[in-house]
Amino acid sequence: MNAIRSAWELLKEHKRSYIFFNVLYYGLVVVFMGVAAFNPSVQDELLRAVGESFMTGPLAVVGEAYLNAEVFTAIALTFLVNLFIASLLSITVPSLVIPFVGLLLGVYRAILWGLLFYPGHPDMQVIMIPHSLTLILEGQAYILVMFAAWLQGRAFLFPQSAGVEGHLRGYAEGLKRTGKIYILVVLTLLAAAIYEVIEVIWMAQMMAGA
Repeated sequence: MNAIRSAWELLKEHKRSYIFFNVLYYGLVVVFMGVAAFNPSVQDELLRAVGESFMTGPLAVVGEAYLNAEVFTAIALTFLVNLFIASLLSITVPSLVIPFVGLLLGVYRAILWGLLFYPGHPDMQVIMIPHSLTLILEGQAYILVMFAAWLQGRAFLFPQSAGVEGHLRGYAEGLKRTGKIYILVVLTLLAAAIYEVIEVIWMAQMMAGA
């Protein structure tokens, strides 16, 4: 509980920045849903590419777990992919090397989501009703990861803002703050994975029985 409280204090301390990342991420999703509405061929191509990625390649094992309704395996794999690949390796680690650079990946993902999940597409109209909560939960996790990357870069480049002297100490303080925020990231991604797996498997079974 103390770890969660510490993370929450960071969110309150930097409330404006946290709100900014929420508006940026969800705003880009909505804006590019509008773009997809006028460019249906883009969404068609993305849906095809995503479908293929879960049938072949590294993500095939995840797709197989969903197809076979292996609930616990699918939850574990979804959580691990989102935590290590989509969060740590895509946003956090690059930002540890070059401050803030991982934020570009976060922005790119929000744009991609908007183009991919426009609910007006015939294949998405029914799916997006339950899947909207997945986007909100998972999106919130990536917002937190972006927020952590911002805290890390800010502490390193402007150590006084983190209450320390020197860039090395600022870097170390940024790592501590990133670790605190990742407590919330883990909890949010776990909740998102549980809901997403149950939702997708339920929808697949419902559509198969229709």
